[in-house]
Amino acid sequence: MTAKDYSTVVHERRSVRKYDSSYKLDRALLDEILEEATLAPSSRNLQPWRFIVIQDQELKKKIRSCAYNQEPLETASAVIAIIADCEMYHNALKIYRSKFDQGLMDEVTMQRQIDGIEQLVPHTSFATRLNIATFDCGLVSMQIMLGAKARGLDTVPIGGFDHEQVTEALDLDATRYEPILLLPIGKAEQPGFETTRLPLSDIVDYR
Repeated sequence: MTAKDYSTVVHERRSVRKYDSSYKLDRALLDEILEEATLAPSSRNLQPWRFIVIQDQELKKKIRSCAYNQEPLETASAVIAIIADCEMYHNALKIYRSKFDQGLMDEVTMQRQIDGIEQLVPHTSFATRLNIATFDCGLVSMQIMLGAKARGLDTVPIGGFDHEQVTEALDLDATRYEPILLLPIGKAEQPGFETTRLPLSDIVDYR
């Protein structure tokens, strides 16, 4: 599948709410979209996102019931639950060791980065870490949506759901993980609605 150019993808992306429920998504294609999306930036490169790809029909129905009965959660080919890892500092050693092993960082810099993270991040409040992880999950989510559209697929970001119910349904450790977004993905049965945007003169101030 050939990816479209960036400008075309941005202009064609819509939030689609009607999906072809018979369309089956190839796992290799999903992996390609997710791997590309993880090139998104994150605070200290700690990559505090986790993905649960839901394709089981019964689990999709259960998630739908946790999200005010929103249809795309059941009819789309898959639902990507984007989860914030609020103990993202546990990733530091693996991430920075990988950079060192690939010759992208010297050992002194690697250790300085790891020490700085381990001395600071675990001691910040859960709310602060959740705020950081939520922001980073937003960045990776947009990359997923654009990557999907570039490959002829559609998505709709759903933030309206009962977080406790989704946490329980996905068997998440609530002391560490927080569901941020539910992202149905598949083939549109009906196109998304055309929308308008505020003019730049309303939202941009050059100084």
